[in-house]
Amino acid sequence: MGPFFLLSTPMKDLKRYPFKTNDLLQAWDSADELMIHHLRSLSPDGKKILIVNDHFGALATNLTDYNPTVLTDSFVAFKATQINTDNRIQPLSHFSDLDGLYDYVLVQIPKNLSYFEDLLCHLTHHLHRDSKLICGAMVKHLAPSSFELIQKYIGVTTTSLAQKKARLIFAAFEKEKVDSPYPLKVKLDGFEKLFVNHSNVFSREKLDIGSRFLLENMPNGNYGTILDLGCANGVIGIKAKMIHTGARIIFCDESAMAIESARSNYQSYFSDDAEFIWTNCYENGIKDSLDLVLCNPPFHQSTTVGDFIAWQMFNDAFVALKKGGSIRVIGNSHLGYQFKLKKIFGNSKIVVTNKKFMIVDSVKH
Repeated sequence: MGPFFLLSTPMKDLKRYPFKTNDLLQAWDSADELMIHHLRSLSPDGKKILIVNDHFGALATNLTDYNPTVLTDSFVAFKATQINTDNRIQPLSHFSDLDGLYDYVLVQIPKNLSYFEDLLCHLTHHLHRDSKLICGAMVKHLAPSSFELIQKYIGVTTTSLAQKKARLIFAAFEKEKVDSPYPLKVKLDGFEKLFVNHSNVFSREKLDIGSRFLLENMPNGNYGTILDLGCANGVIGIKAKMIHTGARIIFCDESAMAIESARSNYQSYFSDDAEFIWTNCYENGIKDSLDLVLCNPPFHQSTTVGDFIAWQMFNDAFVALKKGGSIRVIGNSHLGYQFKLKKIFGNSKIVVTNKKFMIVDSVKH
């Protein structure tokens, strides 16, 4: 692994995004530390470096001196990197933004292995025979198929010893250029046209059962502006437009690939303009501007599980809804969204349930 170096920015000084007072979750893990120290041991001055899937900018912040290119699909990671590097690094958000060949590529292995495969395929167009891939992961999250994907698209893998419950995977580029199998084109029940699903979109291979239940129970009313909050491939917003043909639809998601997918899918059905926003939940949304919010909240951020995203989504929706506007939420019954919504809106109504899910409405008074 080589010697350990002093970090240019102490890990304890890194901030998660969005910032929360007394946040017990840290903005880095041991895999970040191992990758930083390993790259520094290689003395990579003058080398072209790419960093991918840096969760909160820990890698970018401590490797800023090497002027790395940073690529992320996550708006949260994008903002955290900007903040932690004092805007010295502006991350890219699409594979098509990559330019030229990279000498070293550092990757925090994503939980979504379809996204990892997509990334590796794109990297084959940006590596040369002396390029080195350095991947990091916490051992408990390291899937055996990660090794198989690296060996399939990049080359033979070797590993570091596990340290602080983390491990690095190394590979030199020895394969050939290959085109990615993504995005997928998927047939969804009840829709005439195929949906374009990029690799990091939630439920990219089929319609998830929560969204299916919501599609079966869409609200009726006279809605001028509708938000598909956490839109993924846009199927909920597209269905809302089919029902409420005169409505203006807004799509937002934390994943750039979700926004790209939703835009493609909406434009395949409709010729009018919708709005597509890459953002965290619906922060900075225009106050008192929405008539209806439709939401199927995620309950994890990367490998961190919790209801913090749902809480922010509901609070952001409350601010952005007009008086008399409503939110309809689908979620697993045990998550108790009816209680969270009542705490924020002062009211909630269970619309319908099945064995697994509950649909809840709240109105802004």
